[in-house]
Amino acid sequence: MPRRARVTPGGLVFHVLNRAVAGLPLFRKEKDYEAFERIMVEAQELHPLRLLAWCLMRNHWHFVVWPREEGEVTAHFRWLAHTHVMRWHVAHNTVGRGHLYQGRFKSFPVEEDEHFLTLCRYVERNALTAGVVRRAEDWRWGSLWARRCGDEKLQAILCDWPVARPRNWVTLVNAPMTDKEAAKIQACIARNRPYGEETWQAEQAKQLGLLHTLRAEGRPKTIKPKN
Repeated sequence: MPRRARVTPGGLVFHVLNRAVAGLPLFRKEKDYEAFERIMVEAQELHPLRLLAWCLMRNHWHFVVWPREEGEVTAHFRWLAHTHVMRWHVAHNTVGRGHLYQGRFKSFPVEEDEHFLTLCRYVERNALTAGVVRRAEDWRWGSLWARRCGDEKLQAILCDWPVARPRNWVTLVNAPMTDKEAAKIQACIARNRPYGEETWQAEQAKQLGLLHTLRAEGRPKTIKPKN
């Protein structure tokens, strides 16, 4: 009998991120973004995964996803990134000229409460934070725009959230994030650290073998023996 796939612990939501190598542009022009969106649709057909939010930026991208079973995130983004790399090199006449991404995508789990909403704000306002648009919903290459103005195929890959989206969501996304909110998310991005309340964070880190992400960075202090 074929082995049944294990359900992802707790049906966890994940933030997924990848960056171009050496800060090179993943997207140089509109056609590059459009090509990536087509790959997103294909990836969803071949390796279904609940996509909750995303933002494509010039040299990186963010996704918030909600897998049903273990292995879905890896299968989806491995295919998406590999296909993107191949087609990007063909489109830019750079076949055989090296890597496009820094490496494998990075990800961390997210608690399904206000932390989830804060993370989705962070992702959907990424272009606003970078100063490339005056309103977050004006950024053509993200889920905030797609949810309101995207074509049928793009809207079809957007899934319902595990947490109710506030009615004033667009206003909330455009509201400035506090330094504390941004810093906590950025620390999770840097270290693949679970994002949530401290008790939940510690529990998930233990279950997923991520306890090292909670430790302070740097070498432990050397305790000098007393004379």
